[in-house]
Amino acid sequence: MTTTDAQVTRWWELSTLVHELDLQNNARLRERVARIGLTIAQASALRALDAPTTLRELATRMNCEPSNATVVIDKLEDQGLIERRPHPTDRRAKQIHLTPEGAEQRDKLLTLLREEPLSTGLTEEEQGALQRLLQRALSGTDTSRT
Repeated sequence: MTTTDAQVTRWWELSTLVHELDLQNNARLRERVARIGLTIAQASALRALDAPTTLRELATRMNCEPSNATVVIDKLEDQGLIERRPHPTDRRAKQIHLTPEGAEQRDKLLTLLREEPLSTGLTEEEQGALQRLLQRALSGTDTSRT
């Protein structure tokens, strides 16, 4: 099946819009988390640390490679926000725990995100629809045909 010029144009425009939305949301997020002294990666780690976890599990939640998560965790540890402890059942692994200061910083982050959501100019319903469409596009499945 050959793709038409109109389909290519539509896909290009859609890609450009998704990219622009991503840039705008990242800029808003970067500005907000900087107010409490965090980078986006650090905020991502703190947000995901709702319970003690291994580095590999945290990297999965952060949607990054463990080596990248290690750099972030090292910085959070240097700031006294997290600590590594032996894993209770796996002698080879460490668990990442929030310190009291880390829990406080996580609470500040969650409060900030609740008070100032990243607005896309869409209603809650429209945001839900966009999220479902993007998830479907990323999964490569078309549920409308099932």
